[in-house]
Amino acid sequence: MRSLAAAFARSGRAVRAGAARALQGTVRTVARPPCCGATAAMPGRNKATSSYSCPELAVGQQAGEGGRDARGRSPHGEEEERGDAATAANLGDPDIVKSPSDPKQYRYITLQNGLCALLISDFNYLDGAPAALSSEEEEDKDDDESEEESDEEDDDSGAEIEDGREGFDEEDCDEGSDSEDDNGDNEDFNDPDDMVFMGSLKYPDENGFDAFLKKHGGSDNASTDCERTVFQFDVQRKYFKEALDRWAQFFIHPLMIRDAIDREVEAVDSGNADTLKHEPKMNNIDTYTRLRDFWQRHYSAHYMTLVVQSKETLDTLEKWVTEIFSEIPNKFWALALYGGNGETGFEQNSTYSIFTISVTLTDEGYKHFYEIIADALNQLTPQRANLVLLSAANEGQCHLKERWFGTQYSVEDIDKYWSDLWASDFELNQDLHLPEENKYIATDFALKVADCPETEYPVKTLSTQQGCLWYRKDDKFKIPKGYVRFHLISPLIQQSAENIVLFDTFVNILSHNLSEPAYEADVAQLEYKLVAGEHGLVIRVKGFNHKLPLLFQLIIDYLSDFSFTPAVFEMITEQLKKTYFNILIKSDTLAKDVRLLILEHGRWSMIDKYQTLMNGLSIESLSSFVKAFKSQLFVEGLVQGNFTSREAKDFLNYVVEKLQFSPLVHPCPVQFRVVDLPNTHLLCKVKTLNKGDANSEVTVYYQSGARNLREYTLMELLVMLMEEPCFDFLRTKQTLGYHVYPTCRNTSGILGFSVTVATQATKYNSELVDKKIEEFLSCFEERIKHLAEDAFSTQVTALIKLKECEDSHLGEEVDRNWNEVVTQQYLFDRLAREIEALKSVTKSDLVTWFQAHRSNKKKVLSVHVVGYGKHEGDSEVTAASEAQNSSSGEIPHLIFLPPSSLMTDVTSIKDIKAYTSTLNVLPYHKILK
Repeated sequence: MRSLAAAFARSGRAVRAGAARALQGTVRTVARPPCCGATAAMPGRNKATSSYSCPELAVGQQAGEGGRDARGRSPHGEEEERGDAATAANLGDPDIVKSPSDPKQYRYITLQNGLCALLISDFNYLDGAPAALSSEEEEDKDDDESEEESDEEDDDSGAEIEDGREGFDEEDCDEGSDSEDDNGDNEDFNDPDDMVFMGSLKYPDENGFDAFLKKHGGSDNASTDCERTVFQFDVQRKYFKEALDRWAQFFIHPLMIRDAIDREVEAVDSGNADTLKHEPKMNNIDTYTRLRDFWQRHYSAHYMTLVVQSKETLDTLEKWVTEIFSEIPNKFWALALYGGNGETGFEQNSTYSIFTISVTLTDEGYKHFYEIIADALNQLTPQRANLVLLSAANEGQCHLKERWFGTQYSVEDIDKYWSDLWASDFELNQDLHLPEENKYIATDFALKVADCPETEYPVKTLSTQQGCLWYRKDDKFKIPKGYVRFHLISPLIQQSAENIVLFDTFVNILSHNLSEPAYEADVAQLEYKLVAGEHGLVIRVKGFNHKLPLLFQLIIDYLSDFSFTPAVFEMITEQLKKTYFNILIKSDTLAKDVRLLILEHGRWSMIDKYQTLMNGLSIESLSSFVKAFKSQLFVEGLVQGNFTSREAKDFLNYVVEKLQFSPLVHPCPVQFRVVDLPNTHLLCKVKTLNKGDANSEVTVYYQSGARNLREYTLMELLVMLMEEPCFDFLRTKQTLGYHVYPTCRNTSGILGFSVTVATQATKYNSELVDKKIEEFLSCFEERIKHLAEDAFSTQVTALIKLKECEDSHLGEEVDRNWNEVVTQQYLFDRLAREIEALKSVTKSDLVTWFQAHRSNKKKVLSVHVVGYGKHEGDSEVTAASEAQNSSSGEIPHLIFLPPSSLMTDVTSIKDIKAYTSTLNVLPYHKILK
């Protein structure tokens, strides 16, 4: 079990257990605007999701690579009894509302300095039935896989703090101001989240905290939006208190050394160069002083909310939090106002929708709350409304230009007819009435009795020529919910670029058609998602099991009776053009597309798809494709949760009976074959397709080949050891870019690793960055060769503990099992096998493994997407937004650049298809043994 600390605050809301949504193996700290009366708020309910909603349509999976978290599951072994004293020490707050199936205990406290804290204890995870998170918490997006292990002392803990007062003041938003101090605080607020973590008075080592976490299997992160910064970390439980103290010192007394700040300014995106470097210099503003002033002003205890989660008693957590976090200073009182709708069932449902205004008051403000409320309400009139219209049709009518992105815009008064109408007592629309009864609302929450032997992993319960079904009844979380996932596989999709585009269009239209009829299911907290996979259509539904089959049947019905109008066809294809184009103009997604185009045999590039779409599709071609797609399929499904085996089979049977498709003549592989790179260093260097964009992306990829499970764990361990020194060398010290990371790559079953740096052509040449990555890898080789045996053992243990972490909700187990099904690997006990493999790994194995990739037989591919800037020989840079406007209708093509004198020892790729056609193609491979 991971221990967490987190903080968020919203005034005027009930404390709810749902606040732990983001705590699935993480720790977060949040500092907010003056929130002395604020409480931890339940996150808003997710809407029914689809990958294809307008305006930004999702397209087929771009990765072609398997990737997953290192965390997994292990057998439960817990103490059977706890004394009465321990029980008393873990009494939760009875006012906190939580799920009846949630065994965790919660307590909400406010420290004397004004910091609010939600304490979460997993101390009672004793019966093998861990907390079941609500549907808000079971998000599909990047869920961490974590599962409890038998040794309590090795469980993971975490913390999170949110600072919500890091936004901008009203005067900072005045674009028309000519004051030399106009850049204000809003230019600085992205920096403190990095600055405060670069050493503290008590722990001065600049990268000490990251190194401490990596050593003990933990991780940390920070993110900033307009008005809040979230800090979070997780770590093995036995190191939690020390980690909390190290972490809290960043908010108590960060060093914020000038040299470190100067290096951080160099590392941030070029988009901040004006506000952090050029304008301050012109206006004689000291950025360092401004950042320290910003910290002094906004990093105050009463702005912060903290959440901690661990397998300690609540009394222990309260003692630690009080002892450690009371030292955070409370610098001043202030006033904050929040308005809107949290989209929870209490604020937005089928009966009503509430617009909430929450005002956080000082003591003096509390004496005048009537006047404050009246003043707030007086602002809510149609005359004060702003309407924002975004459309390409506005081109030529917008004569003002936004300062930072160069976006053209115009401002005009609302038409008098409408302003007068809104100001009058007009008649309400008769269509505003209560809806009909919602058939998707669950009423049966009973747990089903198993109708077959229970198993630890999914078993195949149904298998025919048309498809198969994997099933596992939930015996761990014991909640009335279910997960249903299906993969409708067709070899038709990858036969041509046109077919891929037609498939993307088809799935987008299907999602559009479902949006209205599936709305009631959304209200009933049933969720669905459609994904245009590379080899088939993926359908995912989840929620309360009682009515979940109705939602699944609705989707299959609309798939079976698929139809569309010419207007919908035109709308979807136009939006798809924008989606494809946006992928092409981003350096990171283009770099990924280029890398996979080289590695995966038979892959169609994004440019191929965009060109096909721009050349035009016909309605007839889409109709023909959909008919052919539905005529021959292999359908594979996974059903988990509160379903019987008979009920699970009904899902597959419904698909087969409704679609009436024929089985595939030949099995369809659900992966690409991968080319065998030569024993040399390849370089594919292309110019960014976004003219004027300074952002460059450099990825250096090392191919290992078709490897086994033990070698995969070696690669994971290697990357885990590499993460902190890679960041320290390339980002902190060399300041090459803001995003720097190593990655373990499983590309269609072929193993490898890469190091990526996102940099700017206005600062560095991409080949210089490539050389610095090489320099880092040389230093890293020396580092691991001289790594002490006990330090190596500690890192191996940390990785094992990550894989043994307990799942925090059923969705994490389902994600892991579904990955095995959708890739047709079916190694459901993969984590247990990886753990056993890690136990036999030695330091010598690791060193030999890394040196084999660095020898004269190394297989290296460098992919550079080169931005526009002086370090790439560009004398003039057109504004990126102007370039996008002028090129969005053009059909782009890759411009291959030759290597410079910095990289004379490489083989340059100037035509991807021509070059890869000369390479051997490896057989299909899966990492199973």
